[in-house]
Amino acid sequence: MKFFDRPALAQILANGIKELQLNLNDKQQEQLLDYLALLFKWNAVYNLTSVRDPMQMMTHHVLDSLAAVSAFADAHNVLDVGAGGGLPGMVLAISLPQTKVSMIDTVHKKTAFLTQVKAELGLANVTVYTMKVQDLQPPQKFDVVTSRAFADLSDFVNWSGHVLAEGGRFIALKGTAPPEEQERLPAEWKVSELRPITVPGLQAERHLVFIQKSE
Repeated sequence: MKFFDRPALAQILANGIKELQLNLNDKQQEQLLDYLALLFKWNAVYNLTSVRDPMQMMTHHVLDSLAAVSAFADAHNVLDVGAGGGLPGMVLAISLPQTKVSMIDTVHKKTAFLTQVKAELGLANVTVYTMKVQDLQPPQKFDVVTSRAFADLSDFVNWSGHVLAEGGRFIALKGTAPPEEQERLPAEWKVSELRPITVPGLQAERHLVFIQKSE
């Protein structure tokens, strides 16, 4: 399907939310569909994702990110590193309106898209940065720093460790969780939990990798 069939996509979204046992109201579901419509529209020009089909975008991107939402339920201030088209950051911001969500990417066309989504959806809890995370000096540090298919775990923590608050944690969204990546982590960091997640409609391995300072 190369056109945007909103009623069909709305049904897949509603079914996925139910399966994931998330409590999202009608407005939030509409915002997720609006976000997906913008991603589909901008993708034709800006190449934000290699996935072109809206049905696949719903499953591979939106539901994939929604499957991680419960892990962020107690977060107050989240940073999505290498946010790209806003996954999982934009999905988190819509699903958790009380949580501050910042997104950072070095590619200007991607952050232009994120800024447009923020404006069109009226997301007051979103901040967008265009720079390397190594150069970011945020007004306050983040209790959770996340990324989805961004980099090797060791690079992820080395580049963004300075913006993580005391006692905070990293949550990386990964397909498989390669043991060699975990072994390459700097000595002061450790994987505190490896949580398999199931994405509705997606027959693929998915894990959340929780990383915290070693005691």
